Amino acid sequence: MIKDHLKHAAASDSPAGGYKIDSTRLVVTKLLCGNALLQAGLAQLLSGTCFDVLGTTSNGMATSQRPTQPEPALCIVDATGAPEQALEFIRDAKRQHPAARVVAIANRLDYQTVHSAVSAGVDSFCLSTSAREVLITTLELAMLGERILPGSLVRTLLSQELAHSDTAESIPLAERRSPDPKLQKLSPRETVILQSLMGGDPNKVIARKLDITEATIKVHVKAILRKIGVANRTQAAMWATGNLRETGSSAGVPHEVRRLS
Repeated sequence: MIKDHLKHAAASDSPAGGYKIDSTRLVVTKLLCGNALLQAGLAQLLSGTCFDVLGTTSNGMATSQRPTQPEPALCIVDATGAPEQALEFIRDAKRQHPAARVVAIANRLDYQTVHSAVSAGVDSFCLSTSAREVLITTLELAMLGERILPGSLVRTLLSQELAHSDTAESIPLAERRSPDPKLQKLSPRETVILQSLMGGDPNKVIARKLDITEATIKVHVKAILRKIGVANRTQAAMWATGNLRETGSSAGVPHEVRRLS
């Protein structure tokens, strides 16, 4: 797949995934492995593909089998060992070849491992248990600029996210957020008036609801603004939207006052 894409890119004189190449040029690939068997296996798996593997030693350094070593466009790093070793391979790859794509081969993956590896410079991941076709496709997509995660990890992350969402939704909102201490400063009557402000009612309507004068409502509104620390009715309504509804606005309000609201 990538050969065909690169041939088309060469014919149109356009870059392929940031890597410009002609129809006869292969993708120079460097292996950085701490495991000699994995290195030999990867070299064998990539034999006959467009990924031309440089000769490497067990510590990931290029050998001198060629007079001049071409700059790799792809680095495959061994992430099957200790996490510290894997991160060191990744950092070495980005330090020596900053323009190269980096694909990590791992035995297993979790969120923390992926997060650390991506922060260090990894573009895509492939499990060491994957079939050859999966490995080749992952490398091809990585060279085209795609970021690949194994499906098993994606399913795990989605399951965890769904479980977290279900748990969060099952917890009452009042238990997830502590009420603003300013709420305790309000009298039951002021709480009802604040509910009306939240609904956009003018003083005249509030006064009619509570059967008190409009002047008394103005006094209550000023007291409310002072107690909750806002400058005007609009800010008071916004504060009420985030506090009265989330903490249960009718708690502590006498029944006869709640009825009037």
